[in-house]
Amino acid sequence: MPDTTVPTQRSRMPLLRLLSMGVFLLMAGCASPPTSQRPPSVSSIPPLTTEQSNSITIHALGLVGTPYRYGGNTPEGGFDCSGLIGYVYRSSLGQVPPRTVSRMASFGRPVAMSEIRSGDLVLFGNSTPSHAGIYVGDGRFVHAPSTGGEVRLDRLDGVYWSRQPTQARRP
Repeated sequence: MPDTTVPTQRSRMPLLRLLSMGVFLLMAGCASPPTSQRPPSVSSIPPLTTEQSNSITIHALGLVGTPYRYGGNTPEGGFDCSGLIGYVYRSSLGQVPPRTVSRMASFGRPVAMSEIRSGDLVLFGNSTPSHAGIYVGDGRFVHAPSTGGEVRLDRLDGVYWSRQPTQARRP
């Protein structure tokens, strides 16, 4: 008799993570290095290397499907948006960004949206941002959106996000 069980959300997570990684690797193979350099006087923090940007992106994409939990900062316990960013940056760079989104608005240095690249933070909101994610290339970002949801991959030009005031920061 054929198996007629319906896959659960949890059983599809490894497949979604694998597909996300495949998309990233395909994009990374076609990507060219950034053409502009930041002026050295902007900050004493060295720019992200291509390897660091790739590490951040791979970590973030690998967490797609992890449940949202307010105050969460581990894959086992779930993530809120700042907890996701802290976990990924700590794992990838050994850097610990501020724990709140409002404080992330002064983390690293500002980046023009036209200059955004993988590994940069995207912050949403007016003068004090209220949500954040990690840019992973091709107009997409990974974030932990809300209670009852899960970490997901969204587009900056999507209906909701394109209407939000957005800024980018580079560690």
